[in-house]
Amino acid sequence: MDTDILSRSIVVFSKSYLPIGRVNIKRAIILLITEKAEPLEIESASQPIHIRSPNTTLAVPQHIRLTVAHKERRWRVPAVSRREILRRDKHACQYCGSTKKLTIDHVMPRSRGGTHTWDNVVTACERCNSRKGDRTPQEAGMLMRTKPKAPPHPAVSFADDFWRSHHKKQVEEQLVGEEVAES
Repeated sequence: MDTDILSRSIVVFSKSYLPIGRVNIKRAIILLITEKAEPLEIESASQPIHIRSPNTTLAVPQHIRLTVAHKERRWRVPAVSRREILRRDKHACQYCGSTKKLTIDHVMPRSRGGTHTWDNVVTACERCNSRKGDRTPQEAGMLMRTKPKAPPHPAVSFADDFWRSHHKKQVEEQLVGEEVAES
């Protein structure tokens, strides 16, 4: 038996079809057998994963939907910290994109009334931070790559990533189909 199959993951959707996370294939089988989840076919091209035992073969779908109410854990926006700011900004300077010698920069400097909140702090490399100094990015003539904001709920991030990658696959399949039709 190929043990790599058991390390694969399955996308789990809530009862209301919101993608909420991934589970390993063993957990997916348990959810399906106990009827706490049902197979969900999103793409006609997605093939189920076949798990074989001595006396049976199970076809585990790539996506499952919970049939029981999913108890949503209470989630709060994390406290503003260096680690969380770096994670939000993907460990890159928000002015030049560098990933070396990163610091935390207050968009509106604290000396001028700026607060230490999610919408006023960004990751900046030492060079950009010292170049900006005690000024706003506009005064320093610097553009930010993204507008600072609080991190979104993890389920929202997962759903956004899932649908974005799903849409990307569909577009790629359309392009391949058009190229085949043209030739």
